[in-house]
Amino acid sequence: MYHIYLLKCKDGSIYTGITNDLKRRLAQHQAGKASRYTRSHGTVKMLYTEKSKNRSTALKREMEIKGWARSKKLALAKNSKKISA
Repeated sequence: MYHIYLLKCKDGSIYTGITNDLKRRLAQHQAGKASRYTRSHGTVKMLYTEKSKNRSTALKREMEIKGWARSKKLALAKNSKKISA
């Protein structure tokens, strides 16, 4: 099982990623040990998660979401059930 997730960063930007362990990955982001982007922009909170049955499907969905405008990402997070890690 994989998860696609959106993180709100300290500068207000939104980071999109995938993982097979949501709690571990969030802890890595918060510790500054996950991605170069969140290391420099900081992580505030998890905005949204969704499940995916495998890595391939998760990667395709991640790329789809990354291509969206910020407003569409925020609408996804707002209109969906929020899941905290």
